[in-house]
Amino acid sequence: MFISGITNGSGSYENTSMNESASGCSGNMRHLVVEACISRNLLDTSAYLWPGFVNGGTNQVPQGIAGNVSCWSLVMKGSSLTPSLTNSLITTPASSLAEIEKIYEVATTGSEDEKIAAASILCGASLFRGWSIQEHVIIFIVTLLSPQAPANISGSYSHLINCAPFLNVLLVGISPVDCVQIFSLHGVVPLLAGALMPICEAFGSGIPNITWTLPTGEVISSHAVFSTAFILLLRLWRFDHPPLDYVLGDVPPVGPQSSPEYLLLVRNCRLECFGKSPKDRMARRRFSKVVDISVDPIFMDSFPRLKQWYRQHQECMASILSELKTGSPVHHIVDSLLSMMFKKTNKGGSQSLTPSSGSSSLSTSGVDDSSDQLKIPAWDILEAAPFVLDAALTACAHGSLSPRELATGLKTLADFLPATLGTMVSYFSSEVTRGLWKPVSMNGTDWPSPAANLASVEQQIELILAATGVDVPRLPADGISAATLPLPLAALVSLTITYKLEKATERFLVLVGPALDALAAACPWPCMPIVTSLWTQKVKRWSDFLIFSASRTVFHHNSDAVIQLLRSCFTCTLSLTPTSQLCSYGGVGALLGHGFGSLYSGGILTAAPGILYIKVHRSIRDVMFLTEEILSLLMFSVKSIATTEKLKKTKDGLRYGVGQVSLSQAMTRVKLAASLGASLVWISGGLNLVQALIKETLPSWFISVHGEEDGLGGMVPMLRGYALAYFAILSSAFAWGVDSSSPASKRRPRVLWLHLEFVVSALEGKISLGCDWATWQAYVTGFVSLMVQCTPAWVLEVDVEVIKRLSKSLRQWNEQDLALALLCAGGLGTMGTATELIVETCHQL
Repeated sequence: MFISGITNGSGSYENTSMNESASGCSGNMRHLVVEACISRNLLDTSAYLWPGFVNGGTNQVPQGIAGNVSCWSLVMKGSSLTPSLTNSLITTPASSLAEIEKIYEVATTGSEDEKIAAASILCGASLFRGWSIQEHVIIFIVTLLSPQAPANISGSYSHLINCAPFLNVLLVGISPVDCVQIFSLHGVVPLLAGALMPICEAFGSGIPNITWTLPTGEVISSHAVFSTAFILLLRLWRFDHPPLDYVLGDVPPVGPQSSPEYLLLVRNCRLECFGKSPKDRMARRRFSKVVDISVDPIFMDSFPRLKQWYRQHQECMASILSELKTGSPVHHIVDSLLSMMFKKTNKGGSQSLTPSSGSSSLSTSGVDDSSDQLKIPAWDILEAAPFVLDAALTACAHGSLSPRELATGLKTLADFLPATLGTMVSYFSSEVTRGLWKPVSMNGTDWPSPAANLASVEQQIELILAATGVDVPRLPADGISAATLPLPLAALVSLTITYKLEKATERFLVLVGPALDALAAACPWPCMPIVTSLWTQKVKRWSDFLIFSASRTVFHHNSDAVIQLLRSCFTCTLSLTPTSQLCSYGGVGALLGHGFGSLYSGGILTAAPGILYIKVHRSIRDVMFLTEEILSLLMFSVKSIATTEKLKKTKDGLRYGVGQVSLSQAMTRVKLAASLGASLVWISGGLNLVQALIKETLPSWFISVHGEEDGLGGMVPMLRGYALAYFAILSSAFAWGVDSSSPASKRRPRVLWLHLEFVVSALEGKISLGCDWATWQAYVTGFVSLMVQCTPAWVLEVDVEVIKRLSKSLRQWNEQDLALALLCAGGLGTMGTATELIVETCHQL
């Protein structure tokens, strides 16, 4: 049986009302955290007596939950799932695992209507707001998405087809925008992907000649089930990211990509390792014993149509389309789809649509647009979709098709098979990247115009950045005359604004929205403000979010803005300019604020510098320069700290004398600055950036010549040395960990040896230093002291000879205690040298 090992034990966070008071929100969160701990056997129930949530020592039931308790108690007593009871259970989260197990039992053994009702209940409040049982609900849903095949089934017919209505309810129920995030937080994305792939393969391979009527009256076909499952599978690639070092930087990643193979690889590895750790065995006791998930590995070869589509998807992303052979089955499907999309255009005569590759001319004249011709498997439609899009885009570029007809045709295709939205996203993104299409003018005649609020959007973007401490020059844009977009991007945004914002289309738009945002951000300025302007005209209530998203694009195009934002992070955290409203209090609260929308500037929603940097760091094109910039800002901050501490008044109202800096207060702020710098390096570039810092940036800084400090004596150089020591140790700890439990720790010995070899060589006079001697001395003693006290496992990984040479140099600085501590931490190889040092010290005494 497999229950645990696929979850990471993390919880989730409930969305609370924006109008809810802070005290009420914190109180509810406290209850939810305690309840989640009790459900995981981390806290005894006797410590918590909130009736209605756990079995406390009282029978009193609060008025607010009396009705909620009764609806679930009816289920436990065996009441049938009537429509009214089902609706109550959908909106009310379960309070115990036993209640969810009861619904799971109905979903597996009940009648067809009862199964559908049970599926709706599982995808309701128990999934989104069931704090103590959410991880159980997720496992139940994934299990139900993989029903076992009956013993009497034979042939190529998939047993999943018979479960279409039931599977459709589950798929639609887990498709809302926040739901995939919940699965990701619990670490179940690879397992969910393994359940979705058989559904996509089965429903995408059959002809849609069967329909099913749901209890709501909605009629669905295999295309509908396939589209929901397929788009959900595509969305999983965005939430199950590989490690940061695989996705950051200018060079395309060479490691494992987020793909079907990658998701299956992670799934199979987790299943194979399940139960081998004490954590797995302990977690297993928390979960239901009624679920039995297959631990057999799954490979892409089991899904030939999905594998074929993915290969075509990669080819489409990498190069222009290959030649389409006239008379081939794909050619006939392309003709049928074009006829369906541009049926009204064809009534006036022959309409010739030519692919941009020039491989063939696809004429839609004379094609019979009968429903029988379009009753083909979904995978066949997806195979033809790139050629359809290429032909339509080429016709629009040549004037054979108007922009309005293009948008209408794309919408027709997306309505016919919503899964083609995935192909549209990949095709249009690839074509924009290739840059082969001329830009089109968003003038309001041919294409929708952003003129109504483009200037206002750009002004609000500048205000948001100014409120965060970023004052960048206005990016090149010439008013409305510059309102142009690349043709594929214009087609994609025109398609999206034709959708009605309703629940039925949300699960499809949630795929296109992030892709459109990323694509517009990568295009020249002001593409992103134009797209934002068009969408804010359509949905005014989204204006704050869209404008804030557009403001992040500035950092993609302007490296000076990135540096200014980093400077703001240091300034507000360390409160270096107390007169500024941005950093009057300092600390982590000033750095991160209270999330997006917590700050207002001139009526504009803004964000704290730290929150803004977390949002934009992935869009920075060159992250390697950030180590030098962060190091420079750290050194400048240390000088500012020393200056401000020197001028502070004592409690008696007297100022410190010249050079009499409050060392303890200065060191506290220096540690804060170093931890901030290390955090920024880690989130900006991950393991690779930290290794570049230790191997290249720090040695280069010590070798370089730096200017002398004016009037501050040796205090600033010493503080800078300690700041660099904390900075290096914290950055390394983020990347490698303090022990050997993480895979990244395998890279630690080599990098650490290179850095300590540099340190020892400089101490022995083999390398000339350009920095202040007080800085160097403070760095070496600080780095070694922190390594011995906080990361002793690192010392054991360093070459013994390097440790001996380093301890010898420390003794020459009269740092006998530190040298001895280093030798003691070095293990058996340095015990002899440590003994000699002890004997030598005793003789000197």
